[in-house]
Amino acid sequence: MKKMDYQNVKGTQDYLPKAEVVRRDIRRTLEDVFIQYGCKPLETPILNYTELLASKYGGGAEILEEMYTLKDRGERDLALRYDLTIPFAKVVAMNPTLKMPFKRYEIGKVFRDGPIKTGRFREFTQCDVDIVGVDSQIAEAELMVMALDAFRKLDLKVTIQYNNRKLLTGMLNVFGTDSEKINKVVLILDKLEKVGLEAVLSELNEQGLSPSTILLIKQFLTDDRNSSLSYFESFSEQNGEVKQGLNELKELKTYLEFLGVNNQCLFNPFLARGLEIYTGTIYEIFLADQRIKSSIGSGGRYDNAIGGLIGTNENFSTVGISFGLDVIYTVMSTSAEGFKENLNVDYYIVPLGTQKESLLVASCLRNKGYKVELEMSNKKLGKALDKANKEKIRKVIIIGENEVNKNQFKVKDMFSGDEWMESFPFNKV
Repeated sequence: MKKMDYQNVKGTQDYLPKAEVVRRDIRRTLEDVFIQYGCKPLETPILNYTELLASKYGGGAEILEEMYTLKDRGERDLALRYDLTIPFAKVVAMNPTLKMPFKRYEIGKVFRDGPIKTGRFREFTQCDVDIVGVDSQIAEAELMVMALDAFRKLDLKVTIQYNNRKLLTGMLNVFGTDSEKINKVVLILDKLEKVGLEAVLSELNEQGLSPSTILLIKQFLTDDRNSSLSYFESFSEQNGEVKQGLNELKELKTYLEFLGVNNQCLFNPFLARGLEIYTGTIYEIFLADQRIKSSIGSGGRYDNAIGGLIGTNENFSTVGISFGLDVIYTVMSTSAEGFKENLNVDYYIVPLGTQKESLLVASCLRNKGYKVELEMSNKKLGKALDKANKEKIRKVIIIGENEVNKNQFKVKDMFSGDEWMESFPFNKV
């Protein structure tokens, strides 16, 4: 019989307990922050009709190329969700009685048949918060502050770059960019930090833009004043989109300054976010030390998606933010952990020929709310203490015949080396 070659599908992976403990901690921390900010939980199906995910209000052409598609037995066209945003927009579209503003969070797996790199897989977990029904930039400000809170609790220093799609597309209109080429040009400008000025100008040239338009874009890209909102004042008089985008950014900035987080939130006039869904403010979260260059969270305003899905083109003010669990895990697993206590085990019980009595102690401690691991494989004491050291378990309980006879057990603190005895009635259940 041929031996089967077991391996994971490319772009997927197993997380063994040591890794999964870290991932669950990240997930729990994020979920606690989401709840603290008044977000309600939601769960949506992984399987969707292809028509929904391929909607022009979805992820755009670039993501559709990465979408996993399949057919069911009834020959219906189905697809695996590539994000949590369109399934959320579908929920709002299908439930018109939802009370606004509606604030939800969802943590779940999504799938993209795209390139694999550090922290980026084909099956990955997103942690999203979206707010529908708030016109004001207070919604963006709250999500940005929430992100800073979450990463502070994860002990990661981050900066948030932000921009406004209206400002960017309005500027491209002012420079004479053909309207049907604007989305493509926006995506090219988004690559500025990755590929540099010359590569961007070369790509713009390939789009067949006029020399005067390319020259104006080049001046915009290289002007030292472009990181200040005041730079855009004169352009706002020429173009309504620039004016609207500028006003939204000014409003957002007043919130960020008032909350004292403007040093961690930086305006980047070329930030575009690849998805065509975005209509206003956009933002991306980066590690301050740049250990990983790509963003570890992102989002923005997408006011047209829900109305587009309903087919009414009604405007639903919607803004969201998404955190990549896998990329955050990659960062945290490469961090120097130091001698950090294992918070998932309060006590590790080692029986020395006293299985029943040890099980009784474990049950009593668990009933008091402690997390207890009971050694069940008859390890010798030395080996058991080695395990506790490796897994950074602080308190070990040792129970031998001598302890049982005296109705007490020994507790050892693996960090300090201290030992003490505690009373326990082994002869009474």
